[in-house]
Amino acid sequence: MYIPKNPVRTYVISLLIFLAICAGYYFLSLTKTDGHYIYVIDDAYIHLAMAKNFALHDVWGVTKYKFSSSSSSPLFTFLIAVLIKIFGNHDLIPLYFNFVFSGGIVFVLNQFYSKIFSSDLKVVSAGVFTILFVTLHLQVLSGMEHVFQVFVFALNVFCFYHLNQNKSAKYGFFITLFFLGLIRFESMFYFVCLGFLFFLLKNWKYGTAVLCLGFLPIAVFCVFNHSQSGYWFPNSVVVKGTAVHFDKNFFKELIKIIDYKLISSNSLYKIGLFPMLISAWFIYKDRRKSFSEILKHNFMLIVLSGTFILHCLFAETKSLFRYEAYILTGFSMAVFERISRDYVFSAFLRVKKALISGFLLMNVVLLVYKAFVSHKMLVFGNRNIYEQQVQSAKFLHTYYNDARVVANDIGAVTYFTDIHLLDIVGLGSSEAIPFNGNEVTFDSRFKNFLTEYTADQKFDVAVVYDHWFNGQIPETWAKAAELRINDNVNNAGSTVSVYSVDSKDLQNLKTNIQNFKWNKNVQVVIK
Repeated sequence: MYIPKNPVRTYVISLLIFLAICAGYYFLSLTKTDGHYIYVIDDAYIHLAMAKNFALHDVWGVTKYKFSSSSSSPLFTFLIAVLIKIFGNHDLIPLYFNFVFSGGIVFVLNQFYSKIFSSDLKVVSAGVFTILFVTLHLQVLSGMEHVFQVFVFALNVFCFYHLNQNKSAKYGFFITLFFLGLIRFESMFYFVCLGFLFFLLKNWKYGTAVLCLGFLPIAVFCVFNHSQSGYWFPNSVVVKGTAVHFDKNFFKELIKIIDYKLISSNSLYKIGLFPMLISAWFIYKDRRKSFSEILKHNFMLIVLSGTFILHCLFAETKSLFRYEAYILTGFSMAVFERISRDYVFSAFLRVKKALISGFLLMNVVLLVYKAFVSHKMLVFGNRNIYEQQVQSAKFLHTYYNDARVVANDIGAVTYFTDIHLLDIVGLGSSEAIPFNGNEVTFDSRFKNFLTEYTADQKFDVAVVYDHWFNGQIPETWAKAAELRINDNVNNAGSTVSVYSVDSKDLQNLKTNIQNFKWNKNVQVVIK
């Protein structure tokens, strides 16, 4: 019996499935963090710290004392600041924000798949596959900006496929482009590929509009950022991004980057290889068409393949599957659209379609793999952050709330306190950037800088990972204790060291550590 499609029903079913997954992990985490939800990544608290300081103290920084370009998502941080200004300083605001926009993602996907599939089952299956393939539940519970990015990107892709159908889609396409760059700077790769393909099709108007609308807000922010910090991009982009020098060694350097960041990187094979192979298969099937017809027929697949390659070469593809979530959302939409346009799913069961069927099946395998890794992160990640970063923050809040502190994980320790900060990584302290990054490692220069700077500025305490220092810990620092946790799957190390930067205060620091009520799972070893 034929049952007509019902977009409301498919949306409710898809949303309930997604919310059930999120709710399960949410309540599970509460049992391991003393009843209060803790994000699975410390970076979420960097956004919160900046939003708090901007909302309450009019300072764009992780501390209330000075500017620091520590957010790689200016628009997300700004919106969280607005919500803090309205509703007060609550650490769960990013979680609520993500739940709202995840509902928007499910809605956009449901609307998109309802227009290309003929049955409720296909619509729900495609929607659920997409949200699991991009580990949307993990992104929501991480409290980061990537849910917002995926929503705006999915809406942009949706509008692209309806550009010629109504004006609202055209407006939506260009408006979302305008905001994408300020949500994540990796969107620049998408703008470049999108504009390039429009130019290849001699659509000069759209190509120019894409580049202007995409890059204009980024350029404005970069000018502002440079006036404040001396760097064009946020500190995280400067520290983690791939640097290219346009000198006589340019081509050698480019080959090295392609080998290290793409060919030899597991990210290519775990994330984007099979979506790109699927795209290549569809392009091959259109080989008898003209060049312009091939581009038009596979436009978004080509754009996304190019975006993924540029993203791998010049940005991050690690940690919680979050950096590539927007690309994989677009790939899912584009692949399902291409299949629905020219094929039926039963056709992929034939021997002639064995190759493309294998590519599609491998994406299902990758979904299972990512679901397993996400499960592990959500089971242990909140607890790891709670026992290490949050416990350290509570200790500092109790005894050193407005002290001068050296740290490397700066989210929780700045959000829950009012410390003066020196971030050895450079995300919160531009002074440390010359000593850290993709081209340099901590050496004797960094050791000398730390020794002199912390003495001159009269720093009190350091809460750091020893192994990050590459053996360059100043001799003037005295170790007071080590804080150890078990079952670590998320943090950079299982042991955090606490130092007295001024050795005269060592005994007082040890006494404070002994008197503080640590979580029962934190093993405190006094030195």
